[in-house]
Amino acid sequence: MKLSQYAKQQGISYRTALRWFRNGTIQGYQVPSGTIIVTEQEPVQATQKVAIYARVSSSEHRENLERQAERLSQYCTVRGYHVALVVKEIASGVNDSRPKLLSLLKDTSVTRVVVEHRDRLTRFGFHYIDTLFSVQGRVIEVVNPAENDKEELLADLASIIYAFCARLYGQRRAKRKTEKVVQELQAKEEA
Repeated sequence: MKLSQYAKQQGISYRTALRWFRNGTIQGYQVPSGTIIVTEQEPVQATQKVAIYARVSSSEHRENLERQAERLSQYCTVRGYHVALVVKEIASGVNDSRPKLLSLLKDTSVTRVVVEHRDRLTRFGFHYIDTLFSVQGRVIEVVNPAENDKEELLADLASIIYAFCARLYGQRRAKRKTEKVVQELQAKEEA
């Protein structure tokens, strides 16, 4: 079987399979055309630690968070994955300091992260995270990918506008609060 087929069967990236072939972990040979043929009859199933990541943006959507995690669990069961970790988080997808996501990304023993949509993991920089995972021999599996690039591009544009509006109005709110506190302190000093 070709190395690419072997990688797909094992649920690993082609780069990881190539590295394993070069290290001698996978037995096979390379034909003159450059194609690598794996000779192992019974491929060794790599032990996978699968994590589910579910996220909603506010506590008002807590019920949706539970349903999202349940749908992902059912998906993993159908695919034959043994789920080792279920991570549920209530935070904005624009926020880059989500403690549960950061701890999941740091845990290199997790070999596969299953998410419902790309934006559940992060609004921006999905390709960066995906590239880093593939270099580490890990996989991000998106259950419902975008139907087309236009849909994905429009969602990213809406996210950017939302992020800037949230920052702008958040700064205005903070400025109003600061002005109010200053006025109250001045009123106390005058009295």
